Amino acid sequence: MKTIHKLVLKSYLGPMVLTFFIVMFVLMMNIVWRYIDELVGKGLSAGIIIELMTYFMANMIPMGLPLAMLLAAIMTMGNLGENYELLAMKSAGMSLVKITKPLIILVSIISVGSFFIGNDLVPSANKKLYSTLYDIKQQKQALEFQDGLFFNGIDNMSIRVSHQDPDTHLLHDVLIYDNRAANNNMNTILADSGYIRLSDDKRFLLVTLFHGETYEQTRNSQWFTKSSLRHHIFDLQKQVIPMEGFAMERTDADLFSNSSTKDISDLSHDIDSLEVKVNTATSASYEPLLKEQIFSRDNTVLPVPDSLKVDKSRFRDLAAVDSIAAMPTRMKDRVWNLARTMAKSSRNTFSSFDESTTKEALNQLYRSKVEWHKKLSLPVSILIFFLIGAPLGAIIRRGGLGLPVVVSVIFFVIYYIISITGEKLAKEGSWDAVYGVWLSTFILTPIAVYLTYKATNDSALLDTDWYAGRVKAIRERVASLVNRLKNKIKIRNRHGKANDAQ
Repeated sequence: MKTIHKLVLKSYLGPMVLTFFIVMFVLMMNIVWRYIDELVGKGLSAGIIIELMTYFMANMIPMGLPLAMLLAAIMTMGNLGENYELLAMKSAGMSLVKITKPLIILVSIISVGSFFIGNDLVPSANKKLYSTLYDIKQQKQALEFQDGLFFNGIDNMSIRVSHQDPDTHLLHDVLIYDNRAANNNMNTILADSGYIRLSDDKRFLLVTLFHGETYEQTRNSQWFTKSSLRHHIFDLQKQVIPMEGFAMERTDADLFSNSSTKDISDLSHDIDSLEVKVNTATSASYEPLLKEQIFSRDNTVLPVPDSLKVDKSRFRDLAAVDSIAAMPTRMKDRVWNLARTMAKSSRNTFSSFDESTTKEALNQLYRSKVEWHKKLSLPVSILIFFLIGAPLGAIIRRGGLGLPVVVSVIFFVIYYIISITGEKLAKEGSWDAVYGVWLSTFILTPIAVYLTYKATNDSALLDTDWYAGRVKAIRERVASLVNRLKNKIKIRNRHGKANDAQ
């Protein structure tokens, strides 16, 4: 490898790693804000949170890689152009393609690796992510007592404390309403102080109360007329109450299977199976409806029976029969009644079909096709973003995180909007999955080719100094034309005055 290629490769690796982690951090912040309500108050351990963030990060790699490639390419080529290193390389007879040759090889390797990331890592991470989120949603809120407010996170129990010591966690003025009894009796407990906490395995509620009273009210079938109340005073009361839902129980990740948790081979198998299922369900549902109800009188679908044929020989003008208004009143009445009967029968037949299975199969088919094409479009999008970023950096000739970030964000927003719109239409069945997923690639590829052509020919496409010089030249030409026009007007005025004097 040449020394120049080592220099270019070393200049690219640093910004690529830096921009990738910056992009992933921004995307992760968006994820945290989306799921913050589900994570707060569950008493999750640091290990669970790190595990969840790891799954989210793996899921964000297909979105972060293209943007990181684009930003790193613009920064690298911009730094080389700003320090006149790119100009020195071109002066030595090296073309832009030859300069970026090691970068193209590196990005091609990353693109191939991104396919395996999207095909193997992301589906597995998504499966575990859905399983972990489900387990977190099922987990009950941790014990957090607020002064003067009732805590209702325990089934059939309501607890209120007036104050909780932040250091010793001692509870003052404890009030507990307990409705857990199988005979519907309600226990009310009042205590001066105490401790209420979960056991280490979160399977039991440990209650220790000091100096209090217990009231048990009988609530049987005759509680309205024969209600009884028992009263008990205690100095120390301890209870061990079995609890469910506070400990996080792990669910089998294989139960969470959809199009985003499968690799390309599984998706291909699902697409073939779903197409057969959809075709079979559609034929079974709509073919009888079309042939036996809607087009039963259309001889292009089925032969029309003799009993339903109209005898046109009774009419003088055969053309008049084609118009309902020209028919006799009795025949017009018969036609309307027959049409109404067929319409009602068709509607009843149509409503009797179970379309839920067919619709669900269609939705799964559309989503599977979209996911299948997304796995193939990711490596191509990485290459295209690099081919956009490298020429842009050579044209802009500005490094750092200023102008390159602005240009990168603009291109990525355009790419993201087009991709989301196309995927949405493809998942709804309005577009074919090929057009929906590859639409952004079709649009950005000509831009990449155009920018590469301009950068190879040393175009001043985005050079502000070049545009400032052109504007200045136009102003000077306009000023020159204005001055000439003024001089001509002055000369004409002088000649006019001379002629008047004569």
